[in-house]
Amino acid sequence: MGSSLADLVHNARRARGVPAELLPDAHSPRICQRMFDEADDIHPLFYGAPKSTEFKKLRKRIVQNAREAVEQYGMVERREDGGMPKWLVCLSGGKDSYTLLAVLHELKWRGLLPVELLACNLDQGQPGFPATVLPKFLEDMQVPHRIEYQDTYSIVVDKVPQGRTFCALCSRLRRGNLYRIAREEGCSAVVLGHHRDDILETFFMNLFHGGRLATMPPKLVNEEGDLFVYRPLAHVAEVDCEKFARAMNYPIIPCDLCGSQDGLQRQQVKQILDQWEKNSPGRRQVMFRSLMNIRPSHMLDPKLFDFAGLMRDAAEPSGDDPDIPDLR
Repeated sequence: MGSSLADLVHNARRARGVPAELLPDAHSPRICQRMFDEADDIHPLFYGAPKSTEFKKLRKRIVQNAREAVEQYGMVERREDGGMPKWLVCLSGGKDSYTLLAVLHELKWRGLLPVELLACNLDQGQPGFPATVLPKFLEDMQVPHRIEYQDTYSIVVDKVPQGRTFCALCSRLRRGNLYRIAREEGCSAVVLGHHRDDILETFFMNLFHGGRLATMPPKLVNEEGDLFVYRPLAHVAEVDCEKFARAMNYPIIPCDLCGSQDGLQRQQVKQILDQWEKNSPGRRQVMFRSLMNIRPSHMLDPKLFDFAGLMRDAAEPSGDDPDIPDLR
């Protein structure tokens, strides 16, 4: 299907006038390290960034995590006409979407993401939403953007019975509008700010309440088949998004503008994961890695593995299954 991502990055950075001695290693993480030290080469989204070693490590970790996801899940589309793909980057005003916007522009600024980025905020008419905050921020940061107003909040309030949560219908209406905007703007992908912890919580939501093993994938195609949906922060921890957005003093808009109801199932799952993490630090990352290491033959779904056709070997048994831990 044409050039590899490393080749696309190489060409994009050459077009930006990156010194030739850096080009052979354009695919290497060491280039990221060197570029972080170039004080005069910075996107406005990083103006005023803390100079502390701790923040530099945080920023580098987030950028490398995002770059890893982009490459691992093949998010950069290879267009046959040689043109540059265009992404609609969805911005809610929360810590996650600010982190997403900054990291994507960081990668693009460094010549590591050969795509065109268009930020988009969908104002859904929630009471108290500060409608001027994001337009001013995006203009100040010199970020190409589109602000769209659609009063889906009134529809949700009218349609959802009292006592039920708004999230499902609100999400569907929001997604439909974002797909429409992406088509109108000539974008090939809608890019969302879901991070590692969102993916884990969704997995356990499906496990506990949906009776299935599924979560939000880093890359999918919408039902109509004409748009990609990407989650470049799939490998990024929520706590890193929180630290990053706060350190940058981005104008964070609270996520409870719609009067989110208490006791949501997702909040319950989040509390469970928080407790597990507290009792055993690093547990979240271990669980996340398990989503990348699935063995269909050791599950129970006959659609994924042909159990009926499984044949035993005529040779003598060699002992216990090495994949099953000894719990004795």
